[in-house]
Parts: sequence; structure tokens; C-alpha cells
Amino acid sequence: MNTYTWSEKSIFRIVTGLTAFVLLVVVVLHNKWLHAPLNPPYFTRFLPGLNALINGTCSLLLLISLYYIRKGRVEIHKRLNLTTFVLSSLFLVSYILYHFFQKETKFPPLNPLRPVYLILLVSHIILAGLVLPLILFSFYYALKKDFITHKKLVRFTYPIWLYVTITGVIVYYMISPYYPF
Repeated sequence: MNTYTWSEKSIFRIVTGLTAFVLLVVVVLHNKWLHAPLNPPYFTRFLPGLNALINGTCSLLLLISLYYIRKGRVEIHKRLNLTTFVLSSLFLVSYILYHFFQKETKFPPLNPLRPVYLILLVSHIILAGLVLPLILFSFYYALKKDFITHKKLVRFTYPIWLYVTITGVIVYYMISPYYPF
């Protein structure tokens, strides 16, 4: 029986392709190249709050995961990170659904907090795009049991992923008063 093992090159191509696909979908949605229905489904008004809840939960899980890996509890650390990854994937689906069906909500130009909001939002968006391949490679090396490479990569991945989840919640609370529903 033949067993196929993934080469580093194959994994790199998959991660690159998946990252490019996700970034393309986000760009298409934000530029409104796909036209959403005039009457968005009712459930979409709950998605921003759900996304904030998911991001907040991911933040807590990442912090707890760090605690357990420092205590040498690898199995708990692994389960927490897998749960965080699944939740982050659900977030991405929810985010895409929301931005397909709903119009973009703008932060008021005259609000004195607008510069703070924009700095958080822009850094959140840029780092969210950058962290996806880092997360995927971190998982790949952990599952491959190449913990030396995993640890080197996670030194960058972890703080960025944590920042993205925390700023996602902050951005939600700053923009939520301006949703049209």
C-alpha cells in the first residue's frame, strides 16, 4: 500500500494558495465587485456580534494555551489551539457572509476617536492577512512534530494572532454604535 507524504514544497503551495484565495475573497468583498441582495437576510445583523464573541473567545483560548504550554501540558495546549483554529475558521466564514450581504459601516469622520479606530482597524486587517500563513505553518510543523521549527515560528505567530483577536473585539465595540440595525 502506498502512503503519500506531503513535501515541504506541497505544503508551501497549499498554504500560499489558501492565503491568496482568502485575501482575494476579502478584496472582492470590500470592493463590492459582487453585488449583495437588496434585502440582506435577517441573521446577518447578528454576525458582527458573533464575530466579536468568537474573537474574544480566541483571545482567551490563546492566553490559556500559552499558560498550559509553559506548564508542559502539551496535550491541553494542542487541543486549545485546535479549538482556536476551528473558531477562527468559523469567524472567517461569518466575516465573509456578513460582508457579502451587508453594506460597509463607516466610522463617523467627525468622531475624535476616528484616528485611533483607523489605526486599530488598519493594523488589524494587515496583520490578519499576514498571520494566516504563519498559523497554517505553525500547525503544520507542530503536527509534523518538528517542534524546533514550530517554536521558532510561533514566536512571531502567537503575538500577531493574539493582537488580531483582541483588536477585532475592540474594533467591533468602536464601530457597533454605528451599525444601521
